Amino acid sequence: MHKPVYFDHHATTPVDPRVLEAMLPYFGPKFGNAASRSHSFGWQAEKAVDRARRQVAELVGSAPREIVFTSGATESNNLALKGVLEAYRSQGNHVVTMATEHNAILDPLHHLERLGARITVLPPRPDGLLDLDRLREAIQPETVLVSVMYANNEIGVIQPMRAIGAICRECGVLFHTDASQAVGKVPIRVMDDLIDLMSLTAHKLYGPKGSGALYLRCRVALASQIDGGGHEAGRRSGTLNVPGIVGFGEACALAAQEMASEAASLKELRGRLQRQIEAGVPAVSVNGSMEHRLPGNLNLSFPGISAHSLLISLPEIALSTGSACSSATVEPSHVLRALGVSDQVAHGSVRFGLGRFNTEEEVDYAARRIVESVHKLQIADPKAGTNAFKESASKEEE
Repeated sequence: MHKPVYFDHHATTPVDPRVLEAMLPYFGPKFGNAASRSHSFGWQAEKAVDRARRQVAELVGSAPREIVFTSGATESNNLALKGVLEAYRSQGNHVVTMATEHNAILDPLHHLERLGARITVLPPRPDGLLDLDRLREAIQPETVLVSVMYANNEIGVIQPMRAIGAICRECGVLFHTDASQAVGKVPIRVMDDLIDLMSLTAHKLYGPKGSGALYLRCRVALASQIDGGGHEAGRRSGTLNVPGIVGFGEACALAAQEMASEAASLKELRGRLQRQIEAGVPAVSVNGSMEHRLPGNLNLSFPGISAHSLLISLPEIALSTGSACSSATVEPSHVLRALGVSDQVAHGSVRFGLGRFNTEEEVDYAARRIVESVHKLQIADPKAGTNAFKESASKEEE
């Protein structure tokens, strides 16, 4: 078996060889600038960008003209949040979001708050889902935008998008979602879900890094955040990354063709992994809803051990923790904290992100190694194990 094993597909995905093949000519002979309208090199690049725009649009059910190419989901999130607040400032300055959002949402909102915007951050239910009644209560006359991510990057929970969109439409506010983890993994139709703005990125669906998009529904106003040249109909200036955009489009086309079969395969692999780990570590617990979840996601808390220590003991398996580590401190995941998970349990949490090229052999190997390492760590620490885990859970209940 080829090692190391890659189970961190929520961080990034490998570029599919078919995507790379589509991109390569645009690093070489087809090198033109898509904004050069006076010769064949530019026309060739523009044609490639138009094709990719259609491919992205077809995957999410939008019109091609509603796709604005960016450098990735972080830029798309900034453009959506800041662009809407600026465009609609005469109508209000209030935004509603969730505590489990990615920092690419929370940090721009903190920036806007320093500039005078009002931000309401709603807690999730214990299963990670948004409480729709609390959302309805949070929307005020000054609310201009609700931003809720489609699928969480840590626990994989998929939000009830259509219900959220219906509440926003009923209340007359715009609805934005960061769908970077969901696009290409689950079916998305922006019109059916009543989504007004949606952030996408290529590198989460086997495309290249540095290429993304913002879906912007027709007639939704948006103030550009990067000026200079008027590219993308004046909504996002800057020379287009033609190879990256071509790769993004090809990745979307492949996802449209293969998503259903791939999702079924990933669910089987995830179930196989979960069963083997739970058989070896009976006290392990799952974070977030299993019913409403990305097919390749699993987030587990291991009793009484440090997930950081577990990952160090598994150098041949690419995994990630739910903790943000710095040189000085290791803080528990803000997502798990929002779910009401104790700091001790959060510190023992590991995110598994299965993907397109993973195999049963890799799953079996990883499960065996994880169980072995957990047992070794529990033996090394006499306070670890089921009793420590139960004590932590009991304290949380109190």
